Amino acid sequence: MITLQKAKLSDIAAMQELVKDDVRSGVILARSEDEVATNIRSYVLAKYDGMLVGYTALHIHSKRLAEIRSLIVHPNYRAQGIGAKMVSFCLDEARAIGVEQDVLALTYVPKFFEHLGFKEIKKENIPEHKIWADCIKCIHFPVCNEVALIYSLVNNKVA
Repeated sequence: MITLQKAKLSDIAAMQELVKDDVRSGVILARSEDEVATNIRSYVLAKYDGMLVGYTALHIHSKRLAEIRSLIVHPNYRAQGIGAKMVSFCLDEARAIGVEQDVLALTYVPKFFEHLGFKEIKKENIPEHKIWADCIKCIHFPVCNEVALIYSLVNNKVA
């Protein structure tokens, strides 16, 4: 059974181990242990029988904009709805803390996010351009094939 829970500092080593191959290939941006620790409250973990099988983070940029970052699911557990559960958890969290407008995702797998209600936008139209501060750390910078998508919390309200 898959359970979702907020990350703890003691989870960082397992998180770094899970993501290392995708960081090496450039699919996910490298984050130091200190950076993960600083943002530990942003992370949600997916565990199967206590073993870490995935995680993601909800990063807040402003009152109007949050971002889903570092979404990873262990290859043996993909296509089982775990990523969707984590994204749903983050969207609920964004609503609960009062993000007023949108949740952004930058991804190489846009169809996954489109299936969850995200809409593709031009990267030039990304609100709050400060998110580009991360791009300079990427091995693909400045030539990036990631797709930007937005989920509107305004248009997708829960009844």
